[in-house]
Amino acid sequence: MSADVTRRVEVYPDREVVVEFDPELTFECVEDCTWCCHHGVLLYDKDLLELAQRANLAETTTDFRGEKFVTREEKGRDDHVDDDGCACAFLRDDGLCTLHLEEDWKPTRCSVFPLAVFLEDGDLHVDIRDSAHEHCEGLNVSERKVIENLEAFLPELLWELENPDSDREL
Repeated sequence: MSADVTRRVEVYPDREVVVEFDPELTFECVEDCTWCCHHGVLLYDKDLLELAQRANLAETTTDFRGEKFVTREEKGRDDHVDDDGCACAFLRDDGLCTLHLEEDWKPTRCSVFPLAVFLEDGDLHVDIRDSAHEHCEGLNVSERKVIENLEAFLPELLWELENPDSDREL
């Protein structure tokens, strides 16, 4: 989307984003698409506190470049995994997420997908991740407009972070 058609959208009171994607874009997770679970999930401090209530951090997290991520592990199958055979430690054999389904919780980075989040000139910007255009099967398959459901994708925590940029991967 070009700069002349970006728009500011209030997601929460006094918390807005600059939207850089087509406002007609829709997204809904589709069955058997676990592409977003292959990369290693960055955990912010609040995510770590939440995860500690649900899992053993020593077994389910790893440090990479000074940041905490959910461990990626070999899954021993060909579906629901990346080219190296690994995926998020919480991805079940059926392709569903233990944290989301059994704990009714998602780390911030999981909520954000397929959006790219970044700071520019002091403003929080959102766009669709470049890689999502190539791999995510949930784009434009439903009636659920992303721009009308931004609170589902963007936890308030993002406005509190010094670096909410979503391009950091394990």
